[in-house]
Amino acid sequence: MRVLFLSPEVAPFSKVGGLADVAASLPPALRRLGVDMVVATPRHGRIDRSELTPLREGTADMAGLQIAWRAFTRDRVVFFDLPGLFDREEVYDDGPDEHLRWAGFCHAVLDWARGEERFDVIHANDWQTGLACHLATDVGSVFTIHNLGYQGRFSPDQLSQIGLDAGTVAGTHGLLGLAIAAADMVTTVSPTYAREIQTPEGGAGLDGLLRARSADLVGILNGIDPEVWNPRIDPLIPFHYSEKSLWRKEWDKQVLLAEMGLPHRRLVPVVGVVSRLVPQKGFDIVEGPLRHFLSVWDLRVVVLGSGERRYVDMFRRLASEHPDRLAFREGHDERLSHLIEAGSDIFLMPSLYEPCGLNQMYSQAYGTAPVVRKVGGLADTVRHFDGTRGDGFVFEHFDEQGLGWALGQALTTHLDRRRFQVLQRNAMAVDHSWDARAPLYLDVYRRAVKRDHARRSASRAARAARRPPRSTSSE
Repeated sequence: MRVLFLSPEVAPFSKVGGLADVAASLPPALRRLGVDMVVATPRHGRIDRSELTPLREGTADMAGLQIAWRAFTRDRVVFFDLPGLFDREEVYDDGPDEHLRWAGFCHAVLDWARGEERFDVIHANDWQTGLACHLATDVGSVFTIHNLGYQGRFSPDQLSQIGLDAGTVAGTHGLLGLAIAAADMVTTVSPTYAREIQTPEGGAGLDGLLRARSADLVGILNGIDPEVWNPRIDPLIPFHYSEKSLWRKEWDKQVLLAEMGLPHRRLVPVVGVVSRLVPQKGFDIVEGPLRHFLSVWDLRVVVLGSGERRYVDMFRRLASEHPDRLAFREGHDERLSHLIEAGSDIFLMPSLYEPCGLNQMYSQAYGTAPVVRKVGGLADTVRHFDGTRGDGFVFEHFDEQGLGWALGQALTTHLDRRRFQVLQRNAMAVDHSWDARAPLYLDVYRRAVKRDHARRSASRAARAARRPPRSTSSE
């Protein structure tokens, strides 16, 4: 089976969120199952073209607009250079040409694919690449929803520019809905999220369409790459450790606190945060509980992230009020994110909604107790610790009281080192590798191929039925 996997970001070349990690680690797991995976992504401005190997170039027609493209490759990823559209630093910039960028990318990839050995399946991810499912009618298609909150909605004029009828797209609420309607199979990134998005509360206006596709909608948990997120071999942390050498985690903690400018004291708990600073991640309920525990508990808090100014200002304010207890670093830093996972005892992830989440799984792999809300993929991956079983701390209601209770549980449990190490070992024993998830995608690909064959057979039969009968009379 040959699969063309489209993603707007692929680690380590371009990364904004968890999709980049998925695009980097799921295809190798599927290759280990015998699938010929080709990953396609834009050559963003941050990607040095001199480090890529040229393939070929061409021009794709998009509603009369000619999209020039050049394809390059490296490490089994094909990069598409679209002059004027992706030669900028940001992966997503929400500019006036965002519709042209991503529609042009889909057209370019499909134009390139016509010159390659035939693919059995096109697998698109999020609205940015979802148009490929609508355009590719002669191949099986899979569309994965990573976050239903981003739907790719554009004005009628913008849709017309990319060859789409505004009425048709409006009926499906943007390019994401168009992909859901067009794909042979639809997946999302956790079983719980698959159920949530079929409800009015969680469906973001698309619950009706998703319920209509429920027979073809599958929730598959994301996984993590144990070659990348593994404290036994991680090259980005100073001291390696396992469940049998958890004392070395304290050494990573010392390095982390020194780098963040916070004083280290043995057995003082460290709470870590690595996140986009947006409402989805639950930061509307964080300030009160953090201010309380920073005032009454000897602890350290380290925060890495970027996003909305109000949350940036909140963490800066807390850092100025508690300079010896909380440190904030704005931006994204891959090395520091690994060090925070290794050097923290507790990881804070109180999401309002969470399709899957990866950081709670990274935390478990590093023996760092995740504090999460029972929602989406967090509900599927974290079990509340009861003293012997469980691997994190889970609260249900999205409010400061719920978060405060769970964080208090984590800090209190940390006081009992032997009990806390039971939790740590439980967490590190959980298998979140892609090898456990990839077979589920292989099954989805097979179902997509069957649906594609059935659809094309039905189309051929319909055309044959419309043909006039051949005359058998002689002249």
